[in-house]
Amino acid sequence: MSGLRIGLGHDTHALVPGRPLVIGGVRIPFERGLDGHSDADVLAHAVADACLGALRAGDIGKLFPDDDPAYEGADSIGLLRKVAALVQERGFRVLDVDSVIIAQVPKLSPYRDRMRERLADALGVTPDAVGVKATTTEHLGAVGREEGIVAQAVVLLERREG
Repeated sequence: MSGLRIGLGHDTHALVPGRPLVIGGVRIPFERGLDGHSDADVLAHAVADACLGALRAGDIGKLFPDDDPAYEGADSIGLLRKVAALVQERGFRVLDVDSVIIAQVPKLSPYRDRMRERLADALGVTPDAVGVKATTTEHLGAVGREEGIVAQAVVLLERREG
């Protein structure tokens, strides 16, 4: 059995008025936020799902059900910390993360480095082990119509020795 595992994560949330916009653990000034049971942080959710996928442990909805009142308004970076603890508990460590945020609005590049720092801290790695990119859909589809934001992530885990 290989000591390496790869996982893929994906998340989508609608943009709605009256909620703060939190992506990658960073609050971003914008007139709308992402709709969801927790803080709806699409990037933290995608990274958590990638970790869980690499562990073959289901997805974020299985671990933190959206019908459980305990997770209403939950800080997704805190949830990612719990996933990182599960990675450790299962005998693995995070080697590398790469991610992309797909959003027509707002412009995210000013927040990229802080997102990397927040995700890295939650995962127990250095920021150079976390990639965060942002792109648009060139005004195509629901994201292009500014109806929502999508994030995708891949994670590489390594089995710890001992």
